[in-house]
Amino acid sequence: MSEEYIFGWHAVEAVLKREPARLQQVWIQTGREDRRVKTVADALNELGVRWKVVHRKELDQRVAGVHQGIVAAVSESREWSEDDLLAMLSGSDKPPFLLILDGVTDPHNLGACLRTADAVGVQAVVVPKDKSASLSPTVRKVACGAAETVPLVRVTNLARFMRTIRDDGVWLIGTAGEADNTLYQADFTGPVALVMGAEGKGMRRLTREHCDLLINIPMLGHVDSLNVSVATGACLYEALRQRLA
Repeated sequence: MSEEYIFGWHAVEAVLKREPARLQQVWIQTGREDRRVKTVADALNELGVRWKVVHRKELDQRVAGVHQGIVAAVSESREWSEDDLLAMLSGSDKPPFLLILDGVTDPHNLGACLRTADAVGVQAVVVPKDKSASLSPTVRKVACGAAETVPLVRVTNLARFMRTIRDDGVWLIGTAGEADNTLYQADFTGPVALVMGAEGKGMRRLTREHCDLLINIPMLGHVDSLNVSVATGACLYEALRQRLA
């Protein structure tokens, strides 16, 4: 069975809680004897998962990133397909609430977007298969467990996927600095997908053309743009505010 590494307490605890069967082995940095370590160790013992205490150097050699003193080997997670997502949406009694990221390549931004998507109740995050960050250990670490709760769906043709869900009644709202409408003029209350562009370049032409509405985020200071994960957070929380009203 193929395996991958995850690291960071939130990421490991999320797998332990939601997908414990994926855990193969866990390494914990020596010197930690707090309640968090005991709770995780007790759960691993109950599951029969091997774990050991090691020096930080061994953890540093296993992963590249701030591991916070814990690394786990896990079996590869199931990858969601476009058909999986469409089936999930058709079987849900809730109106679709999706996040589409067009070419976000920075793993820290993807992880942060997943974390916010989980917080506001987004049902899935959709990305193109090409020119997009993959679900790497760094993404999982930054997502703080959200990578285990929010499906990341990689689609071959993003424009075609957007046409499909638009034909099913999903309203596509994209962000663009030059848009005439602001974030606060958009209606997020029904079936909706928020479309965010790549770092720096924004949305590709075809992606933009498939949006039903383009909006901008009001900028009153001296900077003219926001980091994509920050902009995503601002838009998603406005959407949540409206959906809770």
